[in-house]
Amino acid sequence: MAALEVGRVIVKIAGREALQKAVIIDLVDQNFVLISGAGISPVKRRRCNIKHIRPLEHLVSIKRGAKDEDVQKALEKENMIEEIKTPLRIGL
Repeated sequence: MAALEVGRVIVKIAGREALQKAVIIDLVDQNFVLISGAGISPVKRRRCNIKHIRPLEHLVSIKRGAKDEDVQKALEKENMIEEIKTPLRIGL
């Protein structure tokens, strides 16, 4: 499993934004992280319980507490805009 760290791309597995992708912006404490979809995915910038997310293998280079514009630029630099836009698809 990938580590929860700043810049890690995650997928929400619970709540109204389930199956949407976002990026970890900050580590709040041992139970919560700050995530954002950076205006690319429908995930709003908010605190999220780590039990409601799953890390993916992708990592972008951002500073802790980065603004959405900085996250978007980092995603563009890594050519990951389409990766973040598309929700996770589950096979049935």
